[in-house]
Amino acid sequence: MRKTSKEPVESGNELKEAIELLEKEKNISKDSLLEAIQNSLLSACKNNYGTSDNVEVYIDRDSCRYRVIQKKIVVEELPSKVRADEKPLYISLADAKMIDPHYEVDDVVPVEIKSREFGRIATGIAKNVILQKIREEERKVIYNDYFEKEHNLVTGIVQRLNVNGNGISISLGKCDTVLPESEQVKGEVFHPTDYIKLYVVEVKDTPKGPRIAVSRTHPDLVRCLFEQEVSEVKDGTVEIKAIAREAGSRTKMAVYSNDENVDPVGACVGVNYARVSAVVDELHGEKIDIIKWDNDPALLIENALSPAKVILVLADEEDKEAIVIVPDYQLSLAIGKEGQNVRLAAKLTGYKIDIKSETQAREEGLFEEYGIDYQAGDAGNNAEEQSGEEEA
Repeated sequence: MRKTSKEPVESGNELKEAIELLEKEKNISKDSLLEAIQNSLLSACKNNYGTSDNVEVYIDRDSCRYRVIQKKIVVEELPSKVRADEKPLYISLADAKMIDPHYEVDDVVPVEIKSREFGRIATGIAKNVILQKIREEERKVIYNDYFEKEHNLVTGIVQRLNVNGNGISISLGKCDTVLPESEQVKGEVFHPTDYIKLYVVEVKDTPKGPRIAVSRTHPDLVRCLFEQEVSEVKDGTVEIKAIAREAGSRTKMAVYSNDENVDPVGACVGVNYARVSAVVDELHGEKIDIIKWDNDPALLIENALSPAKVILVLADEEDKEAIVIVPDYQLSLAIGKEGQNVRLAAKLTGYKIDIKSETQAREEGLFEEYGIDYQAGDAGNNAEEQSGEEEA
């Protein structure tokens, strides 16, 4: 049985230029494009000849020259009754000897197929196979690119507002997304061509391309903004342990330093409040409280209720509940406007917090119940100072 050469011989200069252009513009790998071409040629053969079982496509990766070979078995004579899809599998001995007189029955003859021999339909199918592969690879490239940005920040450009009542249409460069109303911050106003920073919540691969879910309300938007502004957060020296956020109004953030020489709160605030001010500006004035993280839940809760002063924290670690006693004049500050301060402190610490004034605690006998000897002198002095400041 004779052996045949597998050298690609068909010119591929134009094909090479087209592949290199697609590789550069679409960021699609050359191997994927060559695979698409190979599959398209096989599809064209199957459509044109009824089968591609005996067809092999050889492509030189460097030159992009290709060769399509139909391997036929030599028979004495072609069978008189044979299915259309079987006919391309055989060649008569007489025809084989016209190619090479040394061929004998049962030899395999490589017959080269020129792509120009394909019919219009077969050519159209081949073209569609290539285009489909290019679209798939393009979607895959975009998906992989944005999947790496999941749970991080991206910057987009506002295109249109209130798209079908579903939110803001935003261009991310290689693809578009929509910022739904549920993920918009109340009071923020954007206009077409505005740049907007978004937190990537999730990236999904769909038949229509990657679907990128973005948010302006997510707490981790604040985390990512501090990673951009604070080098100590970016390199891990300072850790953001917890964030509680009511988007557009206030955020509480607990930070911890892995280096005893670095103050975590000071690092996040920056000189003359420069770092925290940059984040506040990006969030259009949202207030940010930065507090020091502590593994002791009582101390953490006390810090979380800042700027309010705390007399005592009684924390139940098992039930995740805490009673917090504050001076009478600090009660409204500890609770906050419409309960916001204590609500955010509870989210930040994971504890259900019950705040009581010193007077309430004494009336309920909490100091005696827990065996605590607390004198109200300091609180009274602070109350007088606070009253004096208010009068001033």
